Amino acid sequence: MKRIYSDIINKHLANFQQMIFLSGGRQVGKTTIANKLQDAEYLNWDNIVHRKKMLTLLEELDNLKYSTQLKSQNIIIFDEFHKFKNWKNYIKGFYDTYKADYHIILTGSARLNIYRKGGDSLMGRYFNYTVHPLSLGEILRPNTCSGDVQPPISSNNNEYEVLYKFGGYPDPFIKQQEEFHLMWQNLRFQQLFREDIRDIEDIKLLGQLETLAYILQQQSGSLLKYAGLANKVQVSSVTLKKWIKLLESFYYCFTLKPYSKNVTKSLIKEPKIYLYDWSVIEDPGSRFENFIASHLLKSVDLWNETGKGKYELYYIRTKDQKEVDFLVTKNSQPWILVEAKLSNGSISKNLINFKSKLNATHAFQVVHDLEYVDKSCFDEYNPIIIPARTFLSQLV
Repeated sequence: MKRIYSDIINKHLANFQQMIFLSGGRQVGKTTIANKLQDAEYLNWDNIVHRKKMLTLLEELDNLKYSTQLKSQNIIIFDEFHKFKNWKNYIKGFYDTYKADYHIILTGSARLNIYRKGGDSLMGRYFNYTVHPLSLGEILRPNTCSGDVQPPISSNNNEYEVLYKFGGYPDPFIKQQEEFHLMWQNLRFQQLFREDIRDIEDIKLLGQLETLAYILQQQSGSLLKYAGLANKVQVSSVTLKKWIKLLESFYYCFTLKPYSKNVTKSLIKEPKIYLYDWSVIEDPGSRFENFIASHLLKSVDLWNETGKGKYELYYIRTKDQKEVDFLVTKNSQPWILVEAKLSNGSISKNLINFKSKLNATHAFQVVHDLEYVDKSCFDEYNPIIIPARTFLSQLV
């Protein structure tokens, strides 16, 4: 299936000289996207033959020789190269030597843009693009468009229902089989912890890290209480915070900070936790909230990474329990407030109050069980109730 990232990469190759860092979770589709590029030499660090070729290229670089090991392709893809201990030093040298001759693409299942195992800084030498799981907008409109939000588009083949049930990773979404989905989830979990994390991080208590990952499946959308979680997992709070960051770096989960500007100071300060694979969440309300959070995060990342502006995603909650699930800011100004609801009902008073207090442009109560309406949500400036099918189709 066509992914929006193919357009993004091709536009980058046509306009920029910087390396492409294509980061994202295991089995999210990075390798498939990269392999669809024409005139590309693909080298995977996990493949022994490819690894030898990579090391040969680096040896030639050390000897200041022009590479004779490459084919006539003008794109080189280094997949999972961050697993090489000194990858940042080597890739910097390779780029500085060959940038006039080759486009260089690095892909990896750890966050290449923040991974700090290497040495020299790569500042100014790359642009990072984060590959997220499939979203409704990408499925219905797999091409890049101008602007941030798009006109609504209807889902004619149950894409919304399939996406909500099977998650946004391409294999289970395409298969649409419950048995395959469960097998895939188990295998991905094992590979993530027993291969990816084990190979890169020195984690002696791997079983307890896995326990933390399972607990987070039950706490999606909740405040991240470090002390309580540390007691459950039987590690220190310092270790637990390190592990949360580790799981974020491997795209297992993500956290949202509370918005504090122009809001009463009596704010809850803990982040909220969500998963990239909402299909593992059993509670319907938590799953839907995570579903919306994942779509918003993907849009925010893509808008930022493709130069649409400066966007950030927050939640709002005060100590007196006044809350709104999500706030998207645009160029540091409140833009979209979102409250996620499974069923239709009266509009949230907190949504109305915070829209007024923050002067946000839009305030949406996004409802799971409402049918698609062919009308743009973003034509409305008063707080409104809208179908999730309509709202999500207007994001990327």
